[in-house]
Amino acid sequence: MNEKLSSDLASLRIDRSGGAPKRRFPRLLLLVALGGSAVWAASVYGRPYLEAQVFKTEVDVTEISSVSPVQASVDLTSTGYVVPQTTAKIGSKIVGRITAVNVREGQRVKKGDVLFELDPIDQEAAITSSKAKVTAAASKALTYKAQRAELELDYKRQKMLLDKGAVAKGVVEDLEAKMKSLDAQLKAAEAETFAMSTDVDTLKTGLKNLKIEAPMDGTIASKPAGLGDITNPSVPLAELIDFSSLLVEADVPEGRLHLAKPGRPCEIALDSMPGESFVGEVVEVGPRLNRAKATGSVKVKFVNMPEELRAEMSARVSFLQKALDESARKQAPKVIVPAAAIVERGGGKAVFVLEEGKVRLAPITLGETFGTGFVLENGPPPGTRVVKDPPKELGDGQSVKEKGAT
Repeated sequence: MNEKLSSDLASLRIDRSGGAPKRRFPRLLLLVALGGSAVWAASVYGRPYLEAQVFKTEVDVTEISSVSPVQASVDLTSTGYVVPQTTAKIGSKIVGRITAVNVREGQRVKKGDVLFELDPIDQEAAITSSKAKVTAAASKALTYKAQRAELELDYKRQKMLLDKGAVAKGVVEDLEAKMKSLDAQLKAAEAETFAMSTDVDTLKTGLKNLKIEAPMDGTIASKPAGLGDITNPSVPLAELIDFSSLLVEADVPEGRLHLAKPGRPCEIALDSMPGESFVGEVVEVGPRLNRAKATGSVKVKFVNMPEELRAEMSARVSFLQKALDESARKQAPKVIVPAAAIVERGGGKAVFVLEEGKVRLAPITLGETFGTGFVLENGPPPGTRVVKDPPKELGDGQSVKEKGAT
């Protein structure tokens, strides 16, 4: 046991036969130099990255767009409404009660079609009464004529007797006076007959007014008056629109009216018909401007008017540099990326796509130049928001802040 204890103590003894330890100063100097280099590298290369991660970089944003041949030819775009140029307010010339309504809202009618009918009872009664008065006046005139003829025979007979001295002169003079009186009464009766006949003609004309006709071809654009309504010459019964006169009236800024001269080709888009467009042409520039809005009214016609077109539809008019043929209008849109969004990364072209406050580096393949950008043959889809003029230190996955955002 003593031998084992001695052996354990011997293993714990410090061996001092190796001499004094070497100095450690060169090793410490090397460590200090390496640490300083790391600090310098971090300050030069790591600080911008750290600042970019902690303090978000502000960036301008643009987007990848889809441009058709029509859009490439657009000089000006304005909004407006479809407005009929020919309308008619249908009304009654007389006061009466409506007994028949032969139209409905939206119905197309021809000139001369009977739209409303009024109660004829009062008018027919007035005509019957006037005809009776005409008959009475005519009968009176006939009576005066008969009396005049009889008196004239008596006058001639008495005149012959006067020439023979068989009667007194006063008898003949009395007959002459009676004849003159009958002549006056006959003229009055004939005048009364003529006046009554004129009244009958007037009432018959009024009878025609009981049937209200369409003054032109068109479409009923309002709810018509109903059965039993009382008409008034100052109140319209319905509104009639000539659909062939529909034009788009667009407001164009005063400073750009020179781009909307008559004859200028246009492209018309209707909010109610998404995905469709129609060929148009400027036909008129309004003679007066809106001083408050500093705009002028420009009227644009449809070269081929769609059947679905309705008054007061909202429209967008693009004024083109030149007219496009049908094949050009049907060409597929081109995807365009702004030149200001393109960067060089890893030997290729790329853009920084903005997604939920961070940027993602997306490689792209470019085609021909197009305006201020390039045709995008391969890359993000139209509508993608990308960074405009990205700073050199911007990196993939970095958090950014859009300029102007709060």
